[in-house]
Amino acid sequence: MDVFKAFAQQVGIVDPFGPGFLSVIITFLVALVFTWFFMPRLREFAVQAGWADMPNARRLNKEPLPNAGGLGIFVGFVVSIMVAWTIRPIHVELVNIQVLAIMLGAAIMVLTGFIDDQFNLSPLTRLLVQLLVSILLIVNGLKIDFNAIPFLPVVPDVLANPLSTLLTILWIVGLTNAVNLMDGVDGVVGGVGFVVSMVLLATAAQFTDRAAAVVVLAGLAGACMGYLRYNFNPSRIIMGDAGAYLIGFTLAAVSLLGTLKVSTGASLIVPLIVLALPVVDTTQVVIGRLARGIRNPLGHPDKTHIHHRVLARTASARRTAVILWVVALTCGALGMLLQGVKLPAILSTVVVVAACLWFVAHRRVRAHNRELELNS
Repeated sequence: MDVFKAFAQQVGIVDPFGPGFLSVIITFLVALVFTWFFMPRLREFAVQAGWADMPNARRLNKEPLPNAGGLGIFVGFVVSIMVAWTIRPIHVELVNIQVLAIMLGAAIMVLTGFIDDQFNLSPLTRLLVQLLVSILLIVNGLKIDFNAIPFLPVVPDVLANPLSTLLTILWIVGLTNAVNLMDGVDGVVGGVGFVVSMVLLATAAQFTDRAAAVVVLAGLAGACMGYLRYNFNPSRIIMGDAGAYLIGFTLAAVSLLGTLKVSTGASLIVPLIVLALPVVDTTQVVIGRLARGIRNPLGHPDKTHIHHRVLARTASARRTAVILWVVALTCGALGMLLQGVKLPAILSTVVVVAACLWFVAHRRVRAHNRELELNS
């Protein structure tokens, strides 16, 4: 028992039998189990309601595919946070407000994404909503402090405040859209969302002022894992813009969350490195489209994304997803290392994440093989 406690402390778990760690485990399991069992029922309802993506030149599906998976992820996420609050309420009033702001912003983003999935909102409308939720976070104290960012000069408050606001908006809007643009191959965004959530969770667990962030990330990670069980190729349901917006926005917002510290600077290094895959993907796509003379690079979809390039080389959606999971996990491990996280914590995170991804992928493949046997 002493050996176990000593190892737990090495990976950032002060008391493995205490209410804090147990509440994180329960939050993760509630999100996982709820989403796991809720998703098939949601799929059935989505089919009846006609909530589906139709086949086209850019999509891989050959028949209508339910696109309401984001709703399932959101519901599992919210239920787990409610359970976590019931088990172990957050006692700092400011953090309660900030978590509620994140949840409200996530709800707005999910609703916007779902409406866009079904009725195709204009890019301007989506951008205005993203600006709105960014401002919602800012007025509740979730804001990047320009003067806390390493390697940049310290400027007077009269300049620092507007620069901080601008950076926060760019952070939220940029990461939200970066994650959304990655959603083109079965299992990619669900898996990357799970990887990033777990890496940020493990990193936040190393700091005493990030308890709320740990709980929120546990809920998101569990919901992503539950969804991935039905989205690994061949997918039974996709998340649509609703799910991609939820994952991108929540990861960007939670990286600003701290119990005592309401502005962040150096703490953004890890999420930026962990999210390097969607950031690099979006950057190269935008630059490429601008070079081709496209004035609105985000409004002209094509097949120049990283996942499309990898898919063209592998000719396998499964291999593409796994490769991008590995890239995301590698970036995550590097980010943790640069943040000063101890090696045992990094290795434990990599092993746990890899095991979870193997488990859900194996279950999806096995279920698909059974479907083929029954239909043969």
